[in-house]
Amino acid sequence: MLSCLLFPTLTARSQEMVGPLPAKLEITDQVPDGLLAKRSCVFYTGVANEELETIQGSFQNTGVDAVAHFKSALVFAGADVTQKIAGFLAGREIAFIILVSKKGNAYSFVFTAFNGTERFVDNGQPGWEVQSPDLNEALQAIYRLAVNSQPVKNLLINSYPEKDFPINIIDGRRSDFFAIDLKVDRLAVPWFKDAAADSLLARFFKDHYPFGYGMTEPGTSPTELRNNGYQYVMAYVHTEGAIARELLGYPEVPNESALTSVTYPNGSVELKTIPATTPVYKFYFKHLVSGNVYLGTKWDADTTWLGALRNHIKGFKAELKIP
Repeated sequence: MLSCLLFPTLTARSQEMVGPLPAKLEITDQVPDGLLAKRSCVFYTGVANEELETIQGSFQNTGVDAVAHFKSALVFAGADVTQKIAGFLAGREIAFIILVSKKGNAYSFVFTAFNGTERFVDNGQPGWEVQSPDLNEALQAIYRLAVNSQPVKNLLINSYPEKDFPINIIDGRRSDFFAIDLKVDRLAVPWFKDAAADSLLARFFKDHYPFGYGMTEPGTSPTELRNNGYQYVMAYVHTEGAIARELLGYPEVPNESALTSVTYPNGSVELKTIPATTPVYKFYFKHLVSGNVYLGTKWDADTTWLGALRNHIKGFKAELKIP
């Protein structure tokens, strides 16, 4: 059964599927004005390549000019990533974001305007959603409702989904070692803005980080951080392991279904095998002036942020022979 429903808040299912954007939207039954006249970008989750091809073919017939497709797991992998994706959308003059998700046999399409910033949307802005357990039924409804609401002005539309857009989140030099200058330079540690996690984060750094640091607000500009005496900032990606490695410039391992991380669960080095599609955290330090990124000497991602951070700091201290 097809539904074009009013959902004022985000369900757990939706957030798992498409990231944080639906929680900011007021879902309506109105097709966004200009959808068939301006460019769109698709953020997708749980959709196979063949399904994306079917969707893009239908969009072409409808007049929806979807010029780029990104996995939601990549888009929302971390602050450095979302900044680059937002810049890409702005540079391509994209006006709309389409959130496409599938869980089990349920398909969801959410169409909303792109606000031109790395937040992607404004709180409370309208989003048009079409849901159905049948993909073709959902696409037929999108076609019928869209073409009946506005003229088709998009004419030259790709027939296949465009997905291969390199996203480089490292502005400076990429280094497979630690930033030794942190022995004297202060590190900015952004809060998570979650009370429980921030309490653990502050305690961890107090107990385990041997050099100068300070807790900072997330999103603080590099200029302001430097003015406050910081030279480096802690950063991380949180996404599927294979995507995290690609984002951070690690060599591709063809057909590898699992990745091996160096971990320190009980203070001693252990190897941990994690499926390549499992979401992991990977921490790194970034120099504020040059944009140089220091990843550490080993792949030390883990399935929890605390485990990944412990791995990274333990590895840093081991490199410097600090107990």
